[in-house]
Amino acid sequence: MFGLANPDRFMRFTRPLTPVLWGLALVLLAVGTWLSFAAPADYQQGDTVRIMFIHVPAATLGLGAYAALGVSSFFALVFRHPLADAAARAAALPGAVLTGLALITGSLWGQPMWGTWWVWDARLTSVLVLFLFYLGYMALRASIDDEAKAGRAAAVLGLVGLINLPIVKFSVDWWNTLHQPASLLRAGGTSLDPAYLAPLLTMMAAYGMLFGAIWLTSIRTEVRRRRVLTLRARAAQEA
Repeated sequence: MFGLANPDRFMRFTRPLTPVLWGLALVLLAVGTWLSFAAPADYQQGDTVRIMFIHVPAATLGLGAYAALGVSSFFALVFRHPLADAAARAAALPGAVLTGLALITGSLWGQPMWGTWWVWDARLTSVLVLFLFYLGYMALRASIDDEAKAGRAAAVLGLVGLINLPIVKFSVDWWNTLHQPASLLRAGGTSLDPAYLAPLLTMMAAYGMLFGAIWLTSIRTEVRRRRVLTLRARAAQEA
């Protein structure tokens, strides 16, 4: 794994892997979408239950993407490794999109279930804070012209944001909230009906593959961009 920290090895290893992830993501998305519409309507929620197949994977991957950003920020800050910095930067935008999608679909799901688009309970508020951390990370990087300083400052913010991840995860257990507790991963096994479990797991796998494909593509693009900047800087010095 640490051998892949070398940019050249990373680029060689991910060249054939990236299109495979894109292909798997598209296939799983197609299958998951079909299973989602084929699943029966819930006896209480009706067809709005299908929002779950978008909301839950988006929320889960939003957390996972920030974990990737935070871990990458740690290696970038401690070891000053440019590939780790590129990985952290590449995780920010897709993570923000996934978290924003989770907030939007959560509101669409919550309105018919709770009678309101938004409540300031622990789970919703902590996910909103996660979304703001993503925006803050990207804004901080964009606000500093020096890339090295921008990377270090953003890495510190990325590490601070890791504190919010367990709050998001365990908020429904620590405080009274309108948001339902975990129904997929919990002690005693899942409480989901098999008719909903298959499409949900398929969509979660699809979102995971899609994030992996976007992340690797973005890292590879960032590595190429930095190589071009380095070559331009050398050419300017020689001139």
